[in-house]
Amino acid sequence: MNDLMTAAVLVRHGGPDALELRTDWPVPAVGPGRVLVRVTAAALNNTDVWTREGAYGLPGRPEAEAGWRGPLDFPRIQGGDIAGVVAAVAEDVSEEWTGRRVLVDPAFYADEHEDAPPVGLLGSEADGGFAAYVAVEAARLHDMTSSPLSDEELAALPVAYGTAMGMLERARLAGGETVLVTGASGGVGLALVQLAAARGARVLALTSGSKAAELRDAGAEATLDRDTDPEELVRQVGALAPEGLDAVADVAGGPWPERLLPTLREGARWVIAGAVAGPVVRFDLRRLYLHNLSLIGSSMHTRAHFAALAELAATGGIRPRVAARFPLGELHAAQEEFRRGAHVGKIVVVP
Repeated sequence: MNDLMTAAVLVRHGGPDALELRTDWPVPAVGPGRVLVRVTAAALNNTDVWTREGAYGLPGRPEAEAGWRGPLDFPRIQGGDIAGVVAAVAEDVSEEWTGRRVLVDPAFYADEHEDAPPVGLLGSEADGGFAAYVAVEAARLHDMTSSPLSDEELAALPVAYGTAMGMLERARLAGGETVLVTGASGGVGLALVQLAAARGARVLALTSGSKAAELRDAGAEATLDRDTDPEELVRQVGALAPEGLDAVADVAGGPWPERLLPTLREGARWVIAGAVAGPVVRFDLRRLYLHNLSLIGSSMHTRAHFAALAELAATGGIRPRVAARFPLGELHAAQEEFRRGAHVGKIVVVP
């Protein structure tokens, strides 16, 4: 194996020029408890762009440049979505992993419990998959040898579908319940539609009108145009869910809590994992406490959530939509396409 590899290296916060494409980056060493994964596919997420831009802010300093957990160490190889093949293992790791096709759990956890919350992410707090190779803890690996999914489909899963799985589990969404998904055509939104439909929920998808057909194909029973007049939108939701929504799975924030909170039934749940439509929101607190509603923040997934997702991937119980493919050397173009937002599904890069 060559000691050098191709990698997209983030050298500072900033624009696309802060992300350097290198062909002389050292292949990472394999320390105790770790394996070397040859990356076969990696996928893009909002966090890749926001981390590059330093767009997360700091407590009391919302304008400060920072990653999602605070200041970032540079240089950093981004990319939390990783599928690949184990190329080498440390002496204390079973040789049986060598040559296995794997999906990598990207989360760092607060402790060793199955339900521990995530406190970091590959590609942010440690190097990720926008490279030919990545070194990770063996405990992160999930065997995909028998999965019918392609490597590109597997790479679409970890961050978006892991986040969606965490949202649905924390909201306790059950079969037969009605859930409205905001931002439904994005990576997490589409994952929410598919995963909620797979567990037997009735899915209403809020999106732009041009993407409605793809969402119905993904499992949405009905779609709602996000540009509809607010009063008319509430009327449409009421017609589709006359007893009220059981849950809202929200990745947008912005105007939606204020507009849609009145459409929830007594005791319903609103789970949120993003703020692409705006991080500062307003709503009438009386609608929350008078109707015993639950407002749930959800960041990524737990080990238990990811294990359930990996089982679906291994058996083909979920099949992500790959919207576009780029070679790693065209990562800038891939991010530009991602930022345009015209796609439905995931954009994947291949080393």
